[in-house]
Order: sequence, then C-alpha cells, then structure tokens
Amino acid sequence: MNKKIKLSLVALATTFMMSGCAVNNMGVSAGLDLLKAATVSNENVKAMAASAASSYDAKNKIAPEDSKYAQRLKKITANIKTPDDLKLNYKVYLTDDINAFAMADGTVRVYSGLMDLMTDDELLFVMGHEIGHVHHQHSKESYRMAYAAQAARKGVASYGGTAGSLAAGSLGGLAEKLVTSKFSRGEESEADEFGLEFLKLNNINPQAAVSALKKLGGGKSSMFSSHPGSKERADAIKSKI
Repeated sequence: MNKKIKLSLVALATTFMMSGCAVNNMGVSAGLDLLKAATVSNENVKAMAASAASSYDAKNKIAPEDSKYAQRLKKITANIKTPDDLKLNYKVYLTDDINAFAMADGTVRVYSGLMDLMTDDELLFVMGHEIGHVHHQHSKESYRMAYAAQAARKGVASYGGTAGSLAAGSLGGLAEKLVTSKFSRGEESEADEFGLEFLKLNNINPQAAVSALKKLGGGKSSMFSSHPGSKERADAIKSKI
C-alpha cells in the first residue's frame, strides 16, 4: 500500500475514534475498521477467508459426496500438486452459474455450471487461475478496500439521520466482498500465467488453458465477463506454451 494512503487511513481512523466518543460507538468501530485496512496482515486475510467460506457454504447448496459432481472433482484433484504446499479443501456448489473461487485459507469452491462447461483439464486450469489470485495475494487489496468502505458506511451511520440508518443497515457484507471482489487486467493476467504453470506442474496438457479461456470469453454467464479481452488472454497464454 502507498505510504501516504496508509498514513491517511491511520489519521482518519484516529479522527473517527475521537469523534465516536462524542457521538456513539459506531464512530469508534469505523476507526477500528480503518486501522485494519491500513495494517492488514496475511493472517487477517486468512481469518476473513475462513469466515467468508463458512458464510458462503451456508448460503449455497453443496453437492453431496456421492453426487456425480463431487465424485468428479474428487477424482481430478486426487493427486494434485500445489505451489507453496497450499492445503486446499474443495466443494461443489450445485448451481447453473459458471464460476469458481479460491481463498487464502485454502478454500476452493467450484460451481456445477462451470463443471458442465469444462473438460477435466480445463476445469483444473480455472481452479489454478483462482489459486493464482491467492498466491499473488490479490485479495489483500480487496480486503483493505472492503474494510475502508465499511468504515465509511459506519462513519455516516455514526451521525444518524436517514443516510446513517441506511448505512447501518448495510453492514455485515465484508466477507461477501472478499469472495466477489473484481481483479484488474494485470492481476487476471498473473492468475492466467499461474494457472498455466499449475497445469505444467501437474503434467496436464497446457492447451487446456487456451481452450478454457476461449470458453469463458463471452456470454452473459461468463465468469470473466467483467474482464473483456479473453481472446487476447488466450493468445497471450498460447504464446507462453
């Protein structure tokens, strides 16, 4: 994080906490969130990831162990090697959505809609891509931004009024923001390259990276729809094979 931004967050946190004493505890809470945003550690990110995973597992329908989806995922990940010896735990969400995500505590969640679209090798590239976001700590900045945004809402809420009431009612979405955070083009490219190396590490045909990106490149249900240029990304990966 930029040093000036970090110092600004600390200064703003102090202001919130001091004003919170005069207004209510919401201001103090907002100040604490800003401090967390300024000083977030890898341990903080892992703890929030575990909380987010628990929350998402409770909201989604998880494929039972004897289902075709769970059995397929178990089979293709049975002997998977991971960089950094990251310990992964896998589950399938039964939904037509085309998506997957990984988090810093080793959580990997794959949607059945994605499994229907992908071959085994392509699916492993997508999983490698998501693990790449974890490896490169792309979520850490999202975590900071989520805390800063929550602090802003609490800051408004601490002063009451209609806006304050609405802000207070919107709290509690920090874990969800960690899961649904969007990444920059540069971060997506880093994750693509990591996914390619993930395939190579596990002796899987790297062409699966190219075909997976092409499949995910368009359509309203595309998990990469917020990041146009999948053809270019596929070409970039192809050039590295």
